[in-house]
Amino acid sequence: MNIEIANRFVKLRKANCLSQEALAEKLGISRQAVSKWERAEASPDTDNLILLAKIYKISLDELLFSEEEPNPDNQASESAAKRPNEKEDLHNFSGIHLKSDDNEVYIGPNGIYATDFAKQESVHIKDTAHITINGQDYTFKEAREKWGHKYRHSTQFPITLIVSFIYIAIGVFYNIWHPTWLVFLLIPISSRIASTIQHKDWKLLPYPLVVVAIYLTLGFFYDGWHPAWILFLTIPLYYSLISYFRQRKTTPNT
Repeated sequence: MNIEIANRFVKLRKANCLSQEALAEKLGISRQAVSKWERAEASPDTDNLILLAKIYKISLDELLFSEEEPNPDNQASESAAKRPNEKEDLHNFSGIHLKSDDNEVYIGPNGIYATDFAKQESVHIKDTAHITINGQDYTFKEAREKWGHKYRHSTQFPITLIVSFIYIAIGVFYNIWHPTWLVFLLIPISSRIASTIQHKDWKLLPYPLVVVAIYLTLGFFYDGWHPAWILFLTIPLYYSLISYFRQRKTTPNT
């Protein structure tokens, strides 16, 4: 299948307000298969072509042999009347599903999906020790070696989504938006802790931010604003101890 038809598949799917996951469920196939069609790495069989034409309400000729590329703006306006509402749109997902014209993120029991429609790239972090990038399965080690230069911040990606999921879930189900926002402090703290462990350098630990997180937690949940402020006095002590032990380690014994 040529890239022209693959691009047409992408535009038709987006014009009909469908994600790769939703289209795959309608066709009874895997999302990876849809992804391969849209990257021109594979072609749908005759049965799937007929189903695609029915879903998009066009003929097979329009699906495969149209001389003029479909205009996504026109098709989007034509399908506006049949655009599903939010609940109908999410009924295919047993999790959190966020999407725009350019990007899509899904968090659910099957893992975490992220898709960039413009670049036609996708990442799927599974609930096993594997990750799928652009339809290919890798172990985390293989993915880091092959894609580490491109997804160098990928280690922060899951914690950001997980924290967002926790915040939204607690807010929606328990209506505790405040002070649940404190969980977002876990994002910079966790990434810096990882760097601290990786480089074995305690100076990289965001100790002041840790103190702030503990202080706010004690204040909001236990009304311990006083004497919890004493924790801030430990910040200069912490860095003094680090400097002392570092200097002692580098100074030769006499």
